[in-house]
Amino acid sequence: MLARMTYTSARDRTFELLELGRGRDRGSIALDWFLATLVICNVIAVVVETVPAIYARHHMNFLYFEIFSVAIFTIEYVARIWCVTSDRFVAELGPIRGRLRTMRNPYLIIDLLAILPFYIMLFTTIDLRALRVFRLLRFFKLTRYSTALTTLFNVIRHESRSLFASFVVMLGLLIASSTLMYHMERTVQPEEFGSIPASMWWGLATLTTVGYGDVTPVTVAGKLFGGLVMIFGLGMAALPIGILATGFSEEIKRRDFVVTWGMVARAPLFSKMDAVEISHIMTMLRAKVAKAGSVIMTPGEPADALYFIDRGEVEIRVSKEEVYVLQDGDFFGERSLLKHGPRTAWATATHDTRLLMLDRDDLLNLLASHPHIAEHFNEAAAERRPDVDFSHVEPVSHRHDRD
Repeated sequence: MLARMTYTSARDRTFELLELGRGRDRGSIALDWFLATLVICNVIAVVVETVPAIYARHHMNFLYFEIFSVAIFTIEYVARIWCVTSDRFVAELGPIRGRLRTMRNPYLIIDLLAILPFYIMLFTTIDLRALRVFRLLRFFKLTRYSTALTTLFNVIRHESRSLFASFVVMLGLLIASSTLMYHMERTVQPEEFGSIPASMWWGLATLTTVGYGDVTPVTVAGKLFGGLVMIFGLGMAALPIGILATGFSEEIKRRDFVVTWGMVARAPLFSKMDAVEISHIMTMLRAKVAKAGSVIMTPGEPADALYFIDRGEVEIRVSKEEVYVLQDGDFFGERSLLKHGPRTAWATATHDTRLLMLDRDDLLNLLASHPHIAEHFNEAAAERRPDVDFSHVEPVSHRHDRD
């Protein structure tokens, strides 16, 4: 029984390190940095060893580094397949079917292709040195650890139809321009424009705005048409760039929406709110990152916002005897806001902390329009400051009208 528990806990911990803990677990962060650094070093080694003088002097060092890298990447690959059943969605498929399905994941396919050439060359006498170029596939392992590269691949996948459509338009324009230039120049320059395929070299260089200049039209009609193709080429070159730029913008908005939604939905204060209400609150919140040891608020300063702790830890010090430690999902700064007075306590981040800020006016309107939120405020605040009551709060607009 103890062996079974140890096996399960080891598998779950491995899953946390490789998958769940990314960006949060210190062990996972250290492991990601190590693997990413190893990938970069492998790419550098593949490039540098092509220099004959360097390879002749250090070929054994390159070999030892390759063996070490393959061993690490093999352990990583096997560990990812072994621990994946800790994911409840995969576990529902069963240990064998779940792992086989996971092996079809693009990331794991890249992991396999990155180490497979080494084992093929190890167990065969055929000269397969050409397969060593596949080691460069290890570069794509960085997509697992780089948010920027992951975003790029997501954009390409989401915009694949638009990119394919622009490619089709580009291909059609290439064929049309090459065909017309063939008829204009074939009698004058039979070597360069003797066929439509031969004319396509000029068309491709012109439409992509590269303009090598090795093949150019000499007739008046050819030059005029060539200038027109250049103008079309400028527009066509900008089309996929515009698609990718728009895709990047939309992907970042989607990612920010998901992250912010998760932060708001996790806060116990908003647990009873529906999707429409959470979406409304998301427009009010502002994010703030507080480094460990930094002061968030001090006594005497104006109270202009309520703080929610998304991740981290904050120490609230009212006096030497009165100290509170708040963690994920907690909030602070409410007392001064509701009493319309200055801050009366110190708030210090004891760890790197991510906060969400809700401005005072937005808070008052929110409490007035959502009584259940005011009730939750009372329950949570009563544990720390029983003299604060959120039950009777008027919207800011009403107080302004009365004033």
